[in-house]
Amino acid sequence: MKIFIKVKTKSKEKKIIKVDKTHYIISTNAPPEKGKANKDIIKIISDHFKISKSKIIIISGEKSKEKIIDLLI
Repeated sequence: MKIFIKVKTKSKEKKIIKVDKTHYIISTNAPPEKGKANKDIIKIISDHFKISKSKIIIISGEKSKEKIIDLLI
């Protein structure tokens, strides 16, 4: 299942907001340096969908605020 993410880094709290069926906004307090925000985003998605972190793949947007994520469910 593919989902589309818009990321807000350096937020006060970690949260995930569902915009529609496949679009989400994720806030993280991690800085966008050396993949720290990406690791935190994967953890947030893992907790939200209750799946293993190894089943979450960033397809595109490694260095962008807009990402496409594949959930191997």
